[in-house]
Amino acid sequence: MFYLTYEYKAIPTPEQIQLIEHTLTVCRKVWNFALRERKDWYASRKCAINACSISTEYITPVDAPRPTYAQQCRVLTQAKANFPDLKTVHSQVLQQVLKRLEAAFIDMGRKGMGYPRFKNRYRMRSFVYPQLGRGELLRGNQIKLPQLGWTEYVKSREIPLGFVVKQVRVVRKASGYFLMLSLECDVNVPAPVPSGHPRGLDLGLDKFVATSDGEVIDRTRFLSSLQRKLKLLQRRLKHKKKGSNNRHKLNRKIARLHQRISDSRKDWHFKLAHKLCEDAGMIFVEDIDFRVWAKGLFGKQTLDAGFGQFIERLGWVCWKRGVYFDKVNKDYTSQVCPQCGTHTGKKDLKSRLHLCNECGYIAHRDVAAAQVVRNRGIAQLSEVGRILDVKEIACGDGLAGTGNGLVKNPRNRKKGGQARLKSAS
Repeated sequence: MFYLTYEYKAIPTPEQIQLIEHTLTVCRKVWNFALRERKDWYASRKCAINACSISTEYITPVDAPRPTYAQQCRVLTQAKANFPDLKTVHSQVLQQVLKRLEAAFIDMGRKGMGYPRFKNRYRMRSFVYPQLGRGELLRGNQIKLPQLGWTEYVKSREIPLGFVVKQVRVVRKASGYFLMLSLECDVNVPAPVPSGHPRGLDLGLDKFVATSDGEVIDRTRFLSSLQRKLKLLQRRLKHKKKGSNNRHKLNRKIARLHQRISDSRKDWHFKLAHKLCEDAGMIFVEDIDFRVWAKGLFGKQTLDAGFGQFIERLGWVCWKRGVYFDKVNKDYTSQVCPQCGTHTGKKDLKSRLHLCNECGYIAHRDVAAAQVVRNRGIAQLSEVGRILDVKEIACGDGLAGTGNGLVKNPRNRKKGGQARLKSAS
């Protein structure tokens, strides 16, 4: 099976907008009630039986089972007799809310995520229709949704031939409502085969990306360009009374500005990814955990650039265009000469030129690092026996700088052998 997700801007009627907002309100109440039930059950099991609080204590029975998705779904069905608002929302939509809550608790241990939080009217922004029923679902620029009926949307692109709409997520954003269509096709698409021109990429804060072909692309400052306007709006927000209409209107202005920054970054990332895939058969990048960068001295600039999002989108664009994409070891890429493999020593951030004293190779620092990344990617494919059709390697046949942290250091020639580098690039 092959799955895709297409996003379209919805054009709902005033009656449909009212129904969407009502559905979000009911979903928020179900989420908060189910989360409170789970938190109370866990908290009632924390203290010892001989050390309970003198003032307050949970009244959860001792034999009460742990709240799970199946158990809370049964309670939800029984609660519809006492709470008529639950009957006004599609039953599967409320079940999906409980399923998301179950996944949030599982991700706490599996992914190390934080504890699920209660949601106000701003945090509950989407709900899912997992099944759309039978019959005609698409008609021109309209889609038939449960309870909402035929809903118009901006048909910015056609649904690919052979794909079927399996589920729809309705999302409320600052600029309006959007439909996330999950498409399914019964076909297996093979992964791209490594062949053609190899291209290495080096990401950085001074230059966003440098390629092994010598191209250097500057970093676009999405947040910095609108930071002054954003700061003024946020300064006005602290003087507004909580819960007032003026505070709500100002929150929407701030949200639209944040979405403008996010959309600009996303559009630039995809355009750059398509540009890098031109005339390339293989693309290699460094295997970097950018969450560590975001916690450092240049965390704001790292988050503004969105390196992690760009790598994820680049991998998708490479797969879509049939370009092989892979990650290589990130260690010492800026300290190795791509021409001869000699260790050139650790460079300061202000040093933007690579100069090898052994072979005399001179290049831009980021371009030289990108060439090392490319060489390591080719060597990585050769180790696993992948068939390559590489006709041009600028740095010779030795593929310098492809070692696993072990390179020849001219400073250690008297000692003999190789030395492991201790400083990261």
